Amino acid sequence: MKALLCLFLSFFLAISPLAVRAQSVTRTSELGFSFTVPAGWDVMETSAVAKEQARQNAKTEEDKKGLACVDIGFTARRGDPPSVMTEVALPFDCYGQQMTEADLPSFASSASAGLEQNFDLGEPVYGVYRSGTHGFWIERVKGTVKGQGAIGFTIEIACSVTKKAAVCFMAMASNDSSLAAFEQMPVSLDGDPPVALVPANAFEKKPS
Repeated sequence: MKALLCLFLSFFLAISPLAVRAQSVTRTSELGFSFTVPAGWDVMETSAVAKEQARQNAKTEEDKKGLACVDIGFTARRGDPPSVMTEVALPFDCYGQQMTEADLPSFASSASAGLEQNFDLGEPVYGVYRSGTHGFWIERVKGTVKGQGAIGFTIEIACSVTKKAAVCFMAMASNDSSLAAFEQMPVSLDGDPPVALVPANAFEKKPS
């Protein structure tokens, strides 16, 4: 899913100056999930910019196919240096390929691999956990923007699959409170009761 990799990078590196300060608002996707954007974050208008940058980087037909299908849910930021969070989904009907929880490691890893082009990264940690009836795969890594070593972030990606799509939530947090806001964001998949996106024990069980 290299096209998604490019999209994730674009969210963080091509943020539009247009923003709306959000109250705590729940968003529901027809792809089978809902989430609540934390209050106090600026919701960004990034879809067109992100897709265009990713399109320019697409090198294979598979990348272009994934890019044409990808659904950008939201991008939000707060603070200075800014913490950023986003959600991206890949609908199975459009992509023409069904995914299962077994595909999550490769799907999520591809989304994070391209970070090395723009960040000096530490050693990542991984975990798997269940939220309601769904399995999640999660990665966390510390990083600094290349050439700006004094600015450090915690980058975290949590991915799962619904009946209709693969979905990843990603954060680039400049401080602990922003990371906590991301992890505590209420999320529901396929009608499960909303719960915090990332439980406290998310990294206790390592992927097999």
